[in-house]
Amino acid sequence: MQHDVTAPKIIAVHLSYRSRAEQRGRVPSHPSYFFKPASSLAATGSTIERPLGTELLAFEGEIALIIGRDIRRVSPDEAWAAVSGVTAANDFGLYDFRAADKGSNVRSKGGDGYTPLGPDTIPADRIDPSALRIRTWVNGELAQNDTTEDLLFSFGQIIADLSQMMTLHTGDIILTGTPAGSSVVAPGDTVEVEVDAPNAEGSPTTGRLTTTVIEGSTPFSEVGAKPKATDAQREAAWGSREAAGLTPVLTDELREKLGSVGTATLSSQLRKRGLNNVSIDGVSGANPGTRLVGRARTLRYIPNREDLFSSHGGGYNAQKRIVDSLEAGDVLVMEARGDSTTGTLGDVIALRAQQLGAAGVVTDGGVRDIAEVRRIGLPTFHNGAHPAVLGRKHVPWDTDVTIACGGASVQPGDIVVGDEDGVIVIPPAFAVEVADAAIEQEKQEEFIAEMVSSGERIEGLFPMNDDWKERYRAWLSQQ
Repeated sequence: MQHDVTAPKIIAVHLSYRSRAEQRGRVPSHPSYFFKPASSLAATGSTIERPLGTELLAFEGEIALIIGRDIRRVSPDEAWAAVSGVTAANDFGLYDFRAADKGSNVRSKGGDGYTPLGPDTIPADRIDPSALRIRTWVNGELAQNDTTEDLLFSFGQIIADLSQMMTLHTGDIILTGTPAGSSVVAPGDTVEVEVDAPNAEGSPTTGRLTTTVIEGSTPFSEVGAKPKATDAQREAAWGSREAAGLTPVLTDELREKLGSVGTATLSSQLRKRGLNNVSIDGVSGANPGTRLVGRARTLRYIPNREDLFSSHGGGYNAQKRIVDSLEAGDVLVMEARGDSTTGTLGDVIALRAQQLGAAGVVTDGGVRDIAEVRRIGLPTFHNGAHPAVLGRKHVPWDTDVTIACGGASVQPGDIVVGDEDGVIVIPPAFAVEVADAAIEQEKQEEFIAEMVSSGERIEGLFPMNDDWKERYRAWLSQQ
């Protein structure tokens, strides 16, 4: 199949497959897009260069729509008639440049050969756009397999949305997003993508789009930002920390250690390391003795404004989306500006979080259905009970962003620990060191308490001088 390399536009959708959104832990309300240059186009059988000094070249098998006539401001129902055909695409991306691009994807997605298409086109009038299949193989192993039946945004919606602001011209190409399974490839790997309509008459197919990865040999000059691979980018490119070969920050061992010591002890150890502003103030456990340890997932509410609540507060809003994406060990932390005069959590949300294995919920706002939330037993820290519904004061707005909860900054992935003294936030880089030091501190405090109970003076014992340290070591050896 031949493509005009002067195609007016290549527009790519960030997220459209539910499987990919759930893998990424965020489900968008509306489609969003970026552009790719025509110089990134390539044909089947081509090679793609992984630049010298980079490591995170990722494939994304996609369905490409080819616009067959000029359109502007079409409806979703009218949109498909403007598509001449579909073909297979691979939206390659170099995650080493993601940070340098600052969201533009110019270098990370725009390299030469980063948008191979083909080999054949399936005419649009032969297929149902909701009954297409997309599959990707890496070195012959199936890596992606999904259909368009359960897209977050239909092809008609995507085309109609884009046509609101720009004319879509004949020959424009729309890349419609990738399903779960995208990952990293290395020099020597071969990636194949095929789009077909297995239930249509004749089972039309694009054939397999084949691309081979080769190693670049030209170093980057000093004229611009250099590529940089971080653990965060590795996790995103590979699809998970485990796939990237990264040890999970909150291991079962670390979770057990943090759960064995009090937040007061952890707080004092963080203070010794210069971290004083780590407590989520004003919250308490719904049940006596409530404890939690988990990874932070974040949700931010903004003050209610009727038009914004109308557009963002109802239906499958940000609150419901993030709850549905919770995984075992997650703690949902909510920023409600310390306003406890309406609920930010109720029994249904608590029950769903518990079913998914969440470690708990922390909100500096109110909680509804408090008796039922207590009965459910999900560890919940809140700023007070209140009968009012969410919409009285709040609009669910952002998820998985840095928030302020109870006066503390909380980032996705931070470790959250709560007990009867309160809730603290531990930056992951400090977690192992702080946990070990806290365990040692509590052993020392156990010894000191035992000595005080036996009638010893506090002077020289708390804190321990050299003599008491020696006696502590002898005590410890007998435990």
